[in-house]
Amino acid sequence: MRGHVAKKGNRYYAVVYEGTDPATGKERRRWYQGGATRREAERVLTELVKRMHDGDYRSPERITLGDYLVERWLPVRKTQVGHSTYASYRQTINSHVLPRIGMIPLQRLTPEDLEGFYADLLTEGRLNGGGGGLSPKTVRNIHGMLHKALADACRKGTVQRNVAGLADPPRVRRRSAMTVWDAAQLRQFLAEIEDHPLGTAFHLAAHTGMRRGEVLGLQWSDVDLDAARLSVHQAVTNVAYEKRLGDVKTETGRRMVDLDARTVDVLRAWRKTQIAEHQLTGRRWSEDGFVFARPDGEPIHPDYVSQCFERHLAKSSLPRIRLHDLRHTHATILLKAGVPVKVVSERLGHSSPAFTMTVYQHVLPGMQAEAARVFGEAMFSEKAT
Repeated sequence: MRGHVAKKGNRYYAVVYEGTDPATGKERRRWYQGGATRREAERVLTELVKRMHDGDYRSPERITLGDYLVERWLPVRKTQVGHSTYASYRQTINSHVLPRIGMIPLQRLTPEDLEGFYADLLTEGRLNGGGGGLSPKTVRNIHGMLHKALADACRKGTVQRNVAGLADPPRVRRRSAMTVWDAAQLRQFLAEIEDHPLGTAFHLAAHTGMRRGEVLGLQWSDVDLDAARLSVHQAVTNVAYEKRLGDVKTETGRRMVDLDARTVDVLRAWRKTQIAEHQLTGRRWSEDGFVFARPDGEPIHPDYVSQCFERHLAKSSLPRIRLHDLRHTHATILLKAGVPVKVVSERLGHSSPAFTMTVYQHVLPGMQAEAARVFGEAMFSEKAT
């Protein structure tokens, strides 16, 4: 395969030779958009030449959306995202994209094709026996995946424009009010669940705001009881109903979490219980072992933990919440107690305090009212100068 870089106007292009047109006898050359610099065009040309040598090069008119997603985009994303994210992409493409619009040539895909696809998902997207449509949020997530995939295709010169950027995804309804417990309800739950085999795990989740997978991925080597802190750096996830142990998704997710004295005592007691159980079964206890594990030492499946939580609430007088809402409860109690948003954000492993404020904006009105009261008292107290 021969090719070169050419400039037209203010843009650079990768120009490749595709053989001779049998009808006219003239050489066929195809121009691929490279970018604003020669180096960007050279990268595109290098990629095209590699595809040709690997036998993977096809004229853009012959590449369908499905071909591109399955053969080119997914293999690259597999090396760049976590197991659960990749599994979600693959399932979405196989279950929704390929059957409906996967056969459309990539070069001929239009914004209207995508909008029709989204409308179909909203009315008939469910795959279970009950039928029905997907939620607007789910469809918007699918749109986000396609937008990223087509942006990559545009950047590499496979298409000239990202049509997903021109399509209108469905609007997501305003988030419903978050359901959390107050401190008294959380105390009741922890008292009720104390003797459950997973009681310590629920206590740790409630007192640290750690995610389900982060609690299950915790090893004793990550816990420093003398310093009253632990390190979060890995999590157990559910990928196609199989558990996977891997790193947390983001750099901010890797964090140190300080522990209160009560939680340190609970973990010390749990550690003694676990060591005693190992001695009874003849298994060797290890500092590298999981804090919460099955009898064989393997991590507990995340779904099992959620099921235990839901079964307990089914027979409790407490309001029904999700297991993940223990994390929201932890954050809400801290914010209402006046803990700075930045500290709460770091404790939860959020990307920024701004994100924390967006998630927990329901708490802010009460905080502002308290701030107004404190300011008024400070202004007109006898000590004010």
